[in-house]
Amino acid sequence: MRYVVFFALLAGPVAAQDGPAVFGLPAGCDAYLTVQGASCKVEHHFTCQNDPEGHQRRVSLDEQGLTYAGEIDDEAQWISSFHALSGHSERLESRPVEPASLSELIETGVDDYDFRTLSDQIGETRFVGQDTLTGREITIDDVTLAETTYDITAYDAAGNEIWRSQGNEFISRNWRMFLSGTGVITTPNGSFDRNDAPVEFIFPGEPGFLSTRPKHGCGVAISSAPDFEEIIHDHL
Repeated sequence: MRYVVFFALLAGPVAAQDGPAVFGLPAGCDAYLTVQGASCKVEHHFTCQNDPEGHQRRVSLDEQGLTYAGEIDDEAQWISSFHALSGHSERLESRPVEPASLSELIETGVDDYDFRTLSDQIGETRFVGQDTLTGREITIDDVTLAETTYDITAYDAAGNEIWRSQGNEFISRNWRMFLSGTGVITTPNGSFDRNDAPVEFIFPGEPGFLSTRPKHGCGVAISSAPDFEEIIHDHL
């Protein structure tokens, strides 16, 4: 509930007097990065004074507005999430069977995980999977990232598979977070391709920082795939 209340306090898009609309953050929060993605999404990364050390937050917007708000810790674990399109929120269980660990991935090249998220609206979801560094470094808009492969499956409380996905993502060692990439999602309704890779990195003081308007991939026919951008590997 704390998390939902926090994002209810977001100032929302604020029209600058002499420029495009920018996303407003609550008092005590500072943004350090805006990412324009390939799939008509823009996201903003920020920290807040009252959060535990090492925690950071992200919001994602599409052409209609806010779609997701999430918080991670310094191991890039999903601490809490709010999915605006469905209206549900999730929080990480207190003692995961095998916590996700960005440190282990960086140190050994492989990280296995098995954890649950809890939601008052949709119940329990179990996530089981693996991240692996490929050894490749990819430079996007002058930012160098390490490429990963991922394999993740989500199960409901009864153990039934909800969806699974495989593909490639990226990690930033400096920012201690994952960034989305490309992959295939398989659901009971079929398989769907996704491309949520970053296209532009925008920093404080640069044009487009905290913009509410996505720039890339908009106006393209949208797949019938469910919107899993906020769910699949949202270590972001």
